[in-house]
Amino acid sequence: MTMTVQDIRSEFLEFFKKHGHEHVRSSSLVPDNDPTLMFANSGMVQFKNVFTGAETRPYTRATTAQKCVRAGGKHNDLDNVGYTARHHTFFEMMGNFSFGDYFKEDAIAFAWELVTKNLAMPKDKLLVTVHSSDEEAAAIWRKVAGLPDSKILRIPTNDNFWMMGDTGPCGPCSEIFYDQGDKLAGGPPGSPDQDGDRFLEFWNLVFMQFEQEPDGQGGYIRKPLPKPSIDTGMGLERATALIQGKYSNYDIDLLRSIIEHVADLTGVSPDGDQAAAHRVIADHLRACSFLMADGVMPSNEGRGYVLRRIMRRAMRYAHMLGAKDPVIYKLVPTLVAKMGEAYPELKRAEGLVTETLKIEESRFKRTLETGLRLLEDETQKLSGGKKLAGDVAFKLYDTYGFPLDLTQDALRAKSIEVDVDGFNAAMEKQRDQARKSWAGSVDSKMDKIWFDILDQVGPSEFLGYETESAEGQIRCLVKDGKVVDAVNTGDDVRLVTNQTPFYGESGGQVGDIGVIRTADGAEMRVTDTQKMLGKLFVHVGTVEKGKFKTGDTVEMRVDHANRTAIRSNHSVTHLLHEALRRVLGPHVAQKGSRQDASRTRFDINHPAAITAEQIDAIGASYRWARRRKARTSRSRSSCAAARMRGARAISAFSRS
Repeated sequence: MTMTVQDIRSEFLEFFKKHGHEHVRSSSLVPDNDPTLMFANSGMVQFKNVFTGAETRPYTRATTAQKCVRAGGKHNDLDNVGYTARHHTFFEMMGNFSFGDYFKEDAIAFAWELVTKNLAMPKDKLLVTVHSSDEEAAAIWRKVAGLPDSKILRIPTNDNFWMMGDTGPCGPCSEIFYDQGDKLAGGPPGSPDQDGDRFLEFWNLVFMQFEQEPDGQGGYIRKPLPKPSIDTGMGLERATALIQGKYSNYDIDLLRSIIEHVADLTGVSPDGDQAAAHRVIADHLRACSFLMADGVMPSNEGRGYVLRRIMRRAMRYAHMLGAKDPVIYKLVPTLVAKMGEAYPELKRAEGLVTETLKIEESRFKRTLETGLRLLEDETQKLSGGKKLAGDVAFKLYDTYGFPLDLTQDALRAKSIEVDVDGFNAAMEKQRDQARKSWAGSVDSKMDKIWFDILDQVGPSEFLGYETESAEGQIRCLVKDGKVVDAVNTGDDVRLVTNQTPFYGESGGQVGDIGVIRTADGAEMRVTDTQKMLGKLFVHVGTVEKGKFKTGDTVEMRVDHANRTAIRSNHSVTHLLHEALRRVLGPHVAQKGSRQDASRTRFDINHPAAITAEQIDAIGASYRWARRRKARTSRSRSSCAAARMRGARAISAFSRS
């Protein structure tokens, strides 16, 4: 009997669990440890700080099935989805990891045993690549797998050398390929026609053995890591296609079940001229559903904007298939049935996902037909070889909610391109107008000052978890946007010390207020504390008497009553969060908050208006929790460790 996606996922995880690996659940698609990433796009993202040494875990071996999305920013496969055999916005990456435990020989032995025995791939169909400098890996492949040199291909390029960035851990790779036969075009890796489909790479083993550092002369130097590590990634969809004898990922059991459901709903064959439309919908359903399950909701900016683009692309293809009413939401039960067991968060969010997709598609349909008519009218005016005007594409975007790539996608079948430069010019013109009308108070000169100050004095040490009073030394004084050596009575000032008990505004919680004094009687009333660049605690206030100088030793005292009130309101936030989850559903996630001494504000994601009955129920649930007067405790840990213990939100001073 042919293995299913579920079988292969389970087989992979169970294999590595039997070999001493901790099964670590997939992290959220929204990375909490890398602000440079829009979405998690590989299995190693959640372990990045472990590899760099910034974080330690209670295990040295791990295995995962990681949810990944590539649909925005640097890693964007959106335009190709539906038109190739293997591009996806959402995919699963299987991985095994060693954090200074085992290295090349064990990694290669594990991979070969799993692939040839547990997954039963024929040995004669397999070949591997190594970096041309890595004769050690080549020798291990000969020893472990018995592969001849003709099937151990040496690649001299960066295709077989992995780097986290310009600096940091790096090392050579070894990829495992499958020969799908001469029915498909293409040559082996490293050959001129390597981009064909015949030889398919499905597993990459990364051997982290170096640390790359600047050499002080504009270049870089690589030093051996004291504890080399392993990071691997096996594309689940690719591996499944090979095992099931399919040439396209879209023909594997999981995606095919969704495609056939689309065909049932639309009455359009999944294998005819509209095959790409079925594939787009199946792929985008997974991306949209998992993003919403992880707290991303459709919006006009950031991750929410990317989600809305994916939704609308799927919805346009459903329209092309003749769907008069919303249909995407009707596919959710099929997806949950196939993936809900492996990813319980999807099952918990089924109601939210279904309702949101229905609302979004209903709204979009109202503008879709009008926008498509405009697009049709404009393209009929074009003669051969001409492009759609950029201002027309921008009007479709600005008025009808058509992202540029959706317009390009709609014109693909007609071989018509869009004047992208003209579109960008129209976009920039609108931005200029928005800037001119903006009456904000952002001071770019002040922003630059804090970078310079951080370079000069270094970060502040925060003592406020343990105490509300402490001594400190003034490192910097800022008055009227300039660094000064001293300030006097009546001056409005921003003061930076080497250490402080004052909490700087962050995480929705306002900054502390209080008093700073010198030994000779100078006094500053602190009216706010800001955290600049995430590292500098800046005390904002007015000198009420005396003189403060850079280098002075000061006594710093937080207003206890104010902090206590803020702390209580922060606890209210978490009690309210739980009440909202109980009444509205487990999909409710914190999207923003603000806590001060007088009130708390809590922002959530929910696809519909909250009814009066639900508000009453939320209030009752909250009051019940308050009456319990549960014992509270405080502890400090990394975000990752706290979430492993079940934390839903990370607080500064909450008593929850």
